[in-house]
Amino acid sequence: MARASVSIDYEGASEAVAAAYGRDPNFVIPMLQDLQREFGYIPSEAAICMARLLGIPLSQLYAVATFYSSLRLTPCGDHVITLCMGTVCYLKGSSKLAARIQASLNVGPGGTTADGRFTFQPVNCLGACGLAPVLVVDDTYFTEVKPIHVPDIIARYARKDGAARDVR
Repeated sequence: MARASVSIDYEGASEAVAAAYGRDPNFVIPMLQDLQREFGYIPSEAAICMARLLGIPLSQLYAVATFYSSLRLTPCGDHVITLCMGTVCYLKGSSKLAARIQASLNVGPGGTTADGRFTFQPVNCLGACGLAPVLVVDDTYFTEVKPIHVPDIIARYARKDGAARDVR
């Protein structure tokens, strides 16, 4: 049996977002945030439509989208693992955590696992230096994390229910 094809209205979504901001290119950041909220990331089709609607070069839109780490041009996994790589976290072992996460998931920084379950996202700072090193999975913070904790944290989210508990 053939699968039904799903048609996504990138043009309509882009038009609605642009109209909400009066098609003013000065609001490109919140427009991109709205597109990302709609699709979970900024699809290239939506970016092309938005650039055309705003009358700006696509390269300008992509310059903004790639500058801000909160904006994504590719889909995220079901769970996003964010690791602080700031100075304090780094000095307390976040580089070892990064290596353990990458080895456990077989992904690089910014990568998503082949099964689409996890995205690994190292960031410059999470603003929780007193709790370093800090790892966030979705919206749950794990503090004073050691490399030995990584497999347990991942396993908690790999379960079907995705339920997590504190590992300390």
